[in-house]
Amino acid sequence: MTVVERPAVAEVSRPIRTRVPPWRNPWRRPYVLAAITWAYILWSLVPVLVAIQFSFNDGRSRSTWQGFSRQWYCCNEGSVFEDPSMFHSLRNSLVLGVATVIVATPLGVALAMGLTRWRSRASAVANGVALVPLVTPEIVVGSALYLVVVNLYQFVPLGRPAMLLGHVTFTVSYVLVIVRSRLLSIGSEYEEAARDLGANSLQAVRTILLPLLMPAVFASAMIVFATSLDDFVVSQFLFGSAQNETVPILLYNAVRAAPTPALNALASILLVGSFLSLILAYVVLRARRRGGEESALETLADWG
Repeated sequence: MTVVERPAVAEVSRPIRTRVPPWRNPWRRPYVLAAITWAYILWSLVPVLVAIQFSFNDGRSRSTWQGFSRQWYCCNEGSVFEDPSMFHSLRNSLVLGVATVIVATPLGVALAMGLTRWRSRASAVANGVALVPLVTPEIVVGSALYLVVVNLYQFVPLGRPAMLLGHVTFTVSYVLVIVRSRLLSIGSEYEEAARDLGANSLQAVRTILLPLLMPAVFASAMIVFATSLDDFVVSQFLFGSAQNETVPILLYNAVRAAPTPALNALASILLVGSFLSLILAYVVLRARRRGGEESALETLADWG
């Protein structure tokens, strides 16, 4: 009986792993970029947080902490809601912001729908022109609007009408961009299905397209409102008299005189209003993304 010996299997040598220095590893965590980002965030937010802190100061100092108090917001002489000029400027800002939303949002939705459906060589030019206010420096827009209102559109008086015209001019592009992106993601299938079910063009837009666009419309309206509240340059050119001062204009004029913590309180109220508008826009858009296209299909099925 012969015994067959198996050939020896050559041992496979394992590759030698060399230790790569952390700064040469392209897949490492970006600690340096994260540190720079957080440093920039802190650098930007610390002055804002300090200003908010001194809006609750118990004394008139804006540099020395003297205790916690809400006296600069209301129910005290010199507070925001007791000072006529501050309360009037806050009301002007809110009225102007709401009016800008009412005018700019439908106009931006109509432009978005029209430019999405316009198929020609001139449509690319029209799309570029509609986005010009987003890339134009605000001081250029403000000075140009001032010259146009004073020399050409003399039937538009300086003050709230001119400010409304200026705010609508540079905020309608935000509505256009947001709503048009939503239109492109929706596509034309739902409208075509509604037409197959017997709807005409107007019914398809009213019952199918507009409900699908409502989250984007609401988000764009909130962004327009926040942008209008914070605007200073265009409003400074067009506000006319002190009766039409908004909060940014009042802060700019008062901070060079004898400022009190009430100005900090007024700026804090404006900041909170802007942040709430942006947070609402973010929440609505995020909820829409989580919902996916299921809600669109349900809407179409309900209509049919």
